Amino acid sequence: MTQITNDPKLTAKVLNTGGVVGLPTETVYGLAARVDNAVAISRVYAIKERPVHHPLIVHAYDIGQCCDWGFMSDAAQTLANTYWPGPLTLLVKRTNRISDQITGGRDTVALRVPNHPIALEVLQGLSVPVVAPSANKFGRVSPTTAHHVLTDLADEVDLILDGGACVIGLESTILDCTTREVQVLRPGFLAAADITLATGIAITPPSGPSRAAGMLEHHYAPLCRVELFETRDQAFEALSLLKLKGTTGEILDYGTDLAAYAHDIYDDLRQCDIKKIKVALCVLPPPIGIGVAIRDRLGKAASSEG
Repeated sequence: MTQITNDPKLTAKVLNTGGVVGLPTETVYGLAARVDNAVAISRVYAIKERPVHHPLIVHAYDIGQCCDWGFMSDAAQTLANTYWPGPLTLLVKRTNRISDQITGGRDTVALRVPNHPIALEVLQGLSVPVVAPSANKFGRVSPTTAHHVLTDLADEVDLILDGGACVIGLESTILDCTTREVQVLRPGFLAAADITLATGIAITPPSGPSRAAGMLEHHYAPLCRVELFETRDQAFEALSLLKLKGTTGEILDYGTDLAAYAHDIYDDLRQCDIKKIKVALCVLPPPIGIGVAIRDRLGKAASSEG
């Protein structure tokens, strides 16, 4: 059985000797390996069952370390100075230190400095950053506790660092800083409108091909079917119809508490699977703030693809 630890020094040691570990962040748990260990990175792809052309996010200790692996434009530097450490990933032009294995052969790299004290302590104990996609099978619900990682990946990882439940519970905002105008590739805790207000940087919707984590149409999916509703009354009506058909369903509704919605939704979707619920009926949050990101994740979880 894979060991769960609360020792960041042991975690750094395992990473430094080529291991793959479950690493807590403020967003979700990541599946971490050193960026300079091709064998360990190959294991990350294999453990996740992730397409090898799908790029990985690099997690670094600070802005200075990020500059060794990506070229920070003026906009990227401003955004990093404002929000790092924090739930923001920046897509920038790569340096020649980063490998095609990490970037999917692209000339860009996604960088982030996580805002989690234990994760930062681990990263400080390494000489290089780590890749750290979510520590779950590709396309499935992201993990927000160490137990989720253990349930999903069991003995496939060498160690799991328990940093408690993730404070935010939803993946980072991803901004593309390589385009003429900064584009939001994946909404997250940091809303585009709030970023513009704080930095003066205009942010536009995405255009072009999928080039970062979470951009595929079907993602974040539990085993049960996910159905979406704008109101609780609509969800109750649908639940009544399911019961008439002998199908189990559960309504997930958090009202206007967007923080609670983001924090709890992945765990609650997992609970639906544990209880063998057939349909999760999710009442969508208002499309403001992190509500935009929640709607994005649930829309992809409810997609008929996959």
